[in-house]
Amino acid sequence: MDDRTAAETLALQALGWVFGQEELVPQFLAATGAAPQDMARLAGDAQFLGAVLDFLLTEDALVIGFCDAQGLAYDRPMRARALLPGGPGPHWT
Repeated sequence: MDDRTAAETLALQALGWVFGQEELVPQFLAATGAAPQDMARLAGDAQFLGAVLDFLLTEDALVIGFCDAQGLAYDRPMRARALLPGGPGPHWT
């Protein structure tokens, strides 16, 4: 994945998946500081979409659940995250 538009699309899919998992919604809202009524506006913000993927990437189980539901390789969210604002994390080596 090397296209920012594709990364944003994947993040939007992740946002939809998170909101489809009722038990994750409160945790997601607390982690991002977002409010449900702001989702339509925030969904167009690349920085927020990066935060969506950051949330997803906090637990292997979330990545696996999302990727299995979407039929994606498990590395896709991480690769997409690298293309959005705040992208690749620090390299310690």
